[in-house]
Amino acid sequence: MKRGLVLIFGTAVISGFSIFLNKFGVTGIDSSVFAFMKNIIVALFLLSIIGFTTQFRTLKELTKQQWSKLVLIGLIGGSIPFLLFFKGLQLTNGISAALIHKTMFIYVAVLAVFFLKEKLNPKIFYAAILLLAGNFLLLKMKFPVFNLGDLMILAATLFWASENILSKHTLKHLSGNIVAFGRMFFGSLFILIFLAATGKSIALTSTQLSWTAITAIFLLGYVITWYNGLKHVKVTVATSILLLGSPITTLLSFFFLDSPITVIQIFGILSISLGVYIVIRYLEFTTPQQQTHNV
Repeated sequence: MKRGLVLIFGTAVISGFSIFLNKFGVTGIDSSVFAFMKNIIVALFLLSIIGFTTQFRTLKELTKQQWSKLVLIGLIGGSIPFLLFFKGLQLTNGISAALIHKTMFIYVAVLAVFFLKEKLNPKIFYAAILLLAGNFLLLKMKFPVFNLGDLMILAATLFWASENILSKHTLKHLSGNIVAFGRMFFGSLFILIFLAATGKSIALTSTQLSWTAITAIFLLGYVITWYNGLKHVKVTVATSILLLGSPITTLLSFFFLDSPITVIQIFGILSISLGVYIVIRYLEFTTPQQQTHNV
């Protein structure tokens, strides 16, 4: 299996755990302060990693255009959506947040056709149906009533979809670690500006600092695996694989929160798994010639 796919699968696993833990970590903490602290910790770790590798020379030699792209990635990927997501997470539940976030593959697939010229095999539509059905079944066959928190998470997801398209384009010439650093560092600066403008303090208790550190570790793993994997995997495939995080969040809620899993939800998990398989089989492992013939 391609190294890029292995990394993206790792991202999906981390995502499932991260959303579950963030629900606890953000409780009792101002969500914007929580986002800033996590992002700046991750940015500093990434800078340290880059500093001890040959990538540091690349970082120093970036052009103004490349820096501009990293700043934009930080704005639409590392700041605005984080502020929206963590505030929304305080207003809804972890499973709903995970499911809404995983609809990102739909918006990414549409944007990728127009901006990255990705050719989609018609079978991707069958996969999309399975992935959407799987999410629906995980919601226990109930149409979700969107509250303000859900809408904020949806808005964050749209920002992240746009950022992934820009990041995929930027990764043609830059490493995954540098793009991840740009996202987290400039994202932190924008959030800091927001905190200063709103007069918020970043003082945290020892318990809050502990949760922030724990969730930051998961975020570090997320961005390292995601951007290094995205460099070698189609963005539509990568975001589809992320849906595997939803069953993981559901299972964690079952084991630790006594949230029962129904037979319907089990079918949902199977539907998502089959949908991801189709995406990988017909989008990632199909040669360009075969895709052109099939489209």
